[in-house]
Amino acid sequence: MIGMPAADTATGSLSQTLSRGLRALELLAESESPLTIAELSAGLGVHRSIAYRILRTLEAHSLVRRDDAGRVSPAPGLAALARGVSRDLQSAALPELTALANELTMTAFVAVLDGTDCVTLVSVEPRHGRTAVIQRPGSRHSVTYGAPGIAVQASLGEEGWARMGTGVPFRAEARLVARDGYATSHDEVIDGVSSVAAPIRAAGQLPAAVSVVYFGGGKDEHAIGERLAASARIIESELL
Repeated sequence: MIGMPAADTATGSLSQTLSRGLRALELLAESESPLTIAELSAGLGVHRSIAYRILRTLEAHSLVRRDDAGRVSPAPGLAALARGVSRDLQSAALPELTALANELTMTAFVAVLDGTDCVTLVSVEPRHGRTAVIQRPGSRHSVTYGAPGIAVQASLGEEGWARMGTGVPFRAEARLVARDGYATSHDEVIDGVSSVAAPIRAAGQLPAAVSVVYFGGGKDEHAIGERLAASARIIESELL
C-alpha cells in the first residue's frame, strides 16, 4: 500500500486542527454560559488533552479565556475580529439600533445572510428593558423562517433565492414585504417569541435585515414595521 506523502499528512493534520479550533469558537458562541473542558471536548468529539492544546492556542491569540474555575468563554480578541465583519454596515446600523431598542423597549439587531443562515451581526438591548429577549451577535437560524429570514429573502428576490438552490420555496410572506416594507413572525425561531424585520438593500453589502425581537404578541406590528422600514432606509443612506 502506498502511503500518503508526509507533506499531505501534515497539511491534513493542520487542516483538522484548524477546523477543531473554529468549531470550538462556534460552540462557545452558541453556549449561554461558559463551558468546562469536559463539555468542550465532548462537543468537539476529542480527548481532553486535544481540547487543552486547542484552547492554549486560542488563548494565546486572546480568542478565549478561562476563569478561576477553569471554565472557558470567548475573549476580547473575538470582538476585534467581529468588528471587521461588514464594518460599514455595523457602523451605519449602530445608531439606529440604539434608537430602536430604547424607543421600542426591545432588542434591536441586524442579521446578515451567511450561506443558508441568518446570522446576527450586531445587536443592542434596551437601556431599561429588563425582560428584553437577548439576541447575541453570532446567533443564527435558517434563512427559511423567522422575520429576519423572510426579510432577507425579500432582499434577495425570487431569482436570487432560486439561485441559492435551497430547495425551499420562496415564502409568500417575502412577496408581501415589497408591499408592506416589513415582515413578521411568531413562534418560528423560539416558542413564545415574535419578531419584525425590514430588509436592508445596499450595494456591496451582504443581504441583511434590521429587526426587533420580543416575547409574546399584542404589539402594534404595523407601527413597529413602519419604524423598522424607516430605519432600514436610513442605514442604506449611510452606506451610499
